[in-house]
This record gives sequence, structure tokens and C-alpha cells, in this order.
Amino acid sequence: MDDSPPPPPNDAPDTQTPPPPQQTSIHTGSPTDFLKGVVGKKVIVRLNSGVDYRGVLSCLDGYMNIALEQTEEHVEGNVTNRYGDAFIRGNNVLYISAAEAI
Repeated sequence: MDDSPPPPPNDAPDTQTPPPPQQTSIHTGSPTDFLKGVVGKKVIVRLNSGVDYRGVLSCLDGYMNIALEQTEEHVEGNVTNRYGDAFIRGNNVLYISAAEAI
């Protein structure tokens, strides 16, 4: 057993403390408000399968059926196909994200 006294506390200010994270814009609107706000803008649609579709949100309905224009299909981060227009059935959608500031 070691009978030596514990080391004294370090009273020097910690110069290696990272700065606090910057505040990001927090939107408190409803999902409906978000979806109305991104119509006509670039979005990323993630499917349950993990495939992403990126394009301009043309329209959507209450079932989350989505119509995209200028669509690119991304699998594991790589573009695999390009479509002029694409229709995605809502039950396949995991989420919709804005690809540009709204």
C-alpha cells in the first residue's frame, strides 16, 4: 500500500479546453411547415433501404409520396443513376432532409 500523499490539485487554468459548440439554427415549426418550406428546393430523401435520392422536391402528399426533379440516386455515397423525374412511394421513406439552407 502506498502511503504517499495525493498530488496537489492543479490550480492552473486548463488551456486545452475546446470552445463551446456554436449554436445552430433551431427550427421549432411543425413537420408540415418544414415540408411546405422545402417544396421547390433541393432535398435528400433517405429510403428504408439506405439509398439516398437527391433532387428538387416537386410535390408530396399526405402519404409521403414524393415527386423529385433533377434526381440523383446515391448508394453508399456514390452516384449510381440520374433521373429527370422520380416518384418515391411514401412507405419507403425513412426521412427527408433539406440539402440547402431554408
